[in-house]
Amino acid sequence: MTRIPHATSGEPNPLRALTLDHLRRRTSVKWRAYPDDVLPLWVAEMDVPLAEPVVRALTDALALGDTGYPTGTGYAEALAGFADKRWGWAGLAVERTVIVPDVMLGVVEMLKLVTDPGDPVVVNSPVYPPFYQFVAHMDRQVVEAPLGADLRIDLDTLDASFRRATSGGRRAAFLLCSPHNPTGTAHTLDELAAVAALADHHGVRVVADEIHAPLTAAGVDFVPYLSVPGGESGLSVMSASKAWNLAGLKAALAVAGPAAAADLARLPDVVSHGPSHLGVIAHTAALRDGIGWLDALLAGLDDNRRLLSDLLAEHIPAITHRPGEATYLAWLDCRALGLGDDPAEVFLRRGRVALNSGIPFGTGGAGHVRLNLATSPELIEEGVGRMAAALA
Repeated sequence: MTRIPHATSGEPNPLRALTLDHLRRRTSVKWRAYPDDVLPLWVAEMDVPLAEPVVRALTDALALGDTGYPTGTGYAEALAGFADKRWGWAGLAVERTVIVPDVMLGVVEMLKLVTDPGDPVVVNSPVYPPFYQFVAHMDRQVVEAPLGADLRIDLDTLDASFRRATSGGRRAAFLLCSPHNPTGTAHTLDELAAVAALADHHGVRVVADEIHAPLTAAGVDFVPYLSVPGGESGLSVMSASKAWNLAGLKAALAVAGPAAAADLARLPDVVSHGPSHLGVIAHTAALRDGIGWLDALLAGLDDNRRLLSDLLAEHIPAITHRPGEATYLAWLDCRALGLGDDPAEVFLRRGRVALNSGIPFGTGGAGHVRLNLATSPELIEEGVGRMAAALA
């Protein structure tokens, strides 16, 4: 596959565009969950203005009163074009896609297609907390296959978890987080091919949450699960939501591999009634026309990863941190600080900086925090300064 890597776009870094005063006028959860004296570096919202092509598409739609129900294949066509140019993957077939309300609701519907109530769903902990919450809510059992010490998929552990999940002839699924949240790990072609081989051997169906796919660091490739050898029976859910900060504009796409087309065809039509028409318009515009903005963002995130590493090394060297290969999230091992299982609570109480506690991420999360890098360098500096002050 021939990929076009992200490059210098000439557009300004969107992470430097907004002041703290501007951000505090926002009414979304990131800026309203805590008092004004708390610096929020937690939930996955970016401190950026919207890409101009997205603003223009939404403004045009509102001027037309185009606020009805979504229809057509424009979103899928835009994603297919992006996947071809960005990842060198020409295998995203529009006819094997369905619009779903958002990635997690799409994941739930994909899991319903390949498992029954009570069946196991394997996850690589520590992992995005809603994986546990949604799986439990849909009456499935979570089976953990913890990541290795290098924060990558441990194939021996995954093999054992697949064996346990399918014991007694049960149906089972593997909910793959790719790239991985919270570690920022970008799974390689070889790793994913090995996952596919294990899944085939044990009869486990793979559902991939690939919401962070466009957000890779310089020199790092994202590999779509459905593109790897053996991935043909997989199901994926993708969205422009994370990469273009569109969480409030609900829309995602479920994508089936060639051998999973019949499964996707069983999806009830009512599932596609949930996406927002304005969300579909926004996501389509982002994927088609927002590439320059994305490249400027990615360059800014690369700078922020280096900045965070330098700041931690200088001010809190006891924190262990591997810069992520993808996402805009940093996974910080704080166990050497002696703050107990929930250092986020200490940083909030003493330093007035909000981070995600590692505990809800499952096994391997205790003693860790997740920090959101998608903000200005000045706020990252302020955040680390507050963390250091909390330890004084």
